[in-house]
Amino acid sequence: MTICPCCGFKFHGALSSGCKQCGARAVGEPLPKPAYELPSYGRALLLSVSGTLIVLVFLVQTIIAMAQRGTGWFGFWSWVAAAETAAWRVKWVSIPVLFVTLWFGRKIYRSIRLQPQRFCGVQHARRGLLASASVTLLIALLIGITVPARLRQREMAKEAAIRAYWHTFEAAVLEYRARYHTYPADLKELRDHVPDPYGTIAEALDHLDPNGYHPYLDVAVAGGEKSRSLRGVAIRNASLTTTAEDTPPGGLAFTKFELRMPGEDGILGNEDDWIGHDGILVRVSDVSSGGVGRSVSAGALQP
Repeated sequence: MTICPCCGFKFHGALSSGCKQCGARAVGEPLPKPAYELPSYGRALLLSVSGTLIVLVFLVQTIIAMAQRGTGWFGFWSWVAAAETAAWRVKWVSIPVLFVTLWFGRKIYRSIRLQPQRFCGVQHARRGLLASASVTLLIALLIGITVPARLRQREMAKEAAIRAYWHTFEAAVLEYRARYHTYPADLKELRDHVPDPYGTIAEALDHLDPNGYHPYLDVAVAGGEKSRSLRGVAIRNASLTTTAEDTPPGGLAFTKFELRMPGEDGILGNEDDWIGHDGILVRVSDVSSGGVGRSVSAGALQP
């Protein structure tokens, strides 16, 4: 196969007979090969530069993370924590790039070793390849040892969000009770009758299941003359002190409520649910079976 130096046409035959595309002919014999050919250092330089850049990028990210922490510049564990932060920051970009670099770098390093007469700088190539591999393993190690802590932080964040919704809801129902002397019959009444200038109540209600809210009356099932008279006094007092604008929209005064919030699966009625009542929010799985039974039976007393 001959390539014409004038037009680049490829053909079979000698150039002395002329190019079949443009007709160019050779004017003399080809130059002889030099007696001594210097080996190329380009491949070794490529591996050295890539390894150096990878180390510098990770080091700069670690220094930036350390500067953002602001303390412990001379502490070993502070640098370890900064390196963990840097590893998580560059994981989605650096890890694929590092693996591709290692794959191509290994092939380049192998070609240098198999053809020492053509390529030089095998030691520099080895150092660059080792630097890339070391940073890759270091990032993987730092990410691996922090996965349990990250998972715990994620669980804590989810729990904090659920508790925030609970406290917002609790403040809203207490405001509703202060206005109407009762708890709302459903979440729609809470949404319609409690002011929400910042939208926090609406956001909390959007994350709650309406079927999980149960208002009920806290009345004694078995009682004597004293309990009946007390209930009558309570009813008379409520009727005397309640004004027209404080009348509950539902027409019935609830004295207790129970809120069941879905857990991580978003399905109500599982063991990972949360139960809130009387200012307390607990997991169903953390409560004893007797406690859950009392809570559910109390909620069943709603009219």
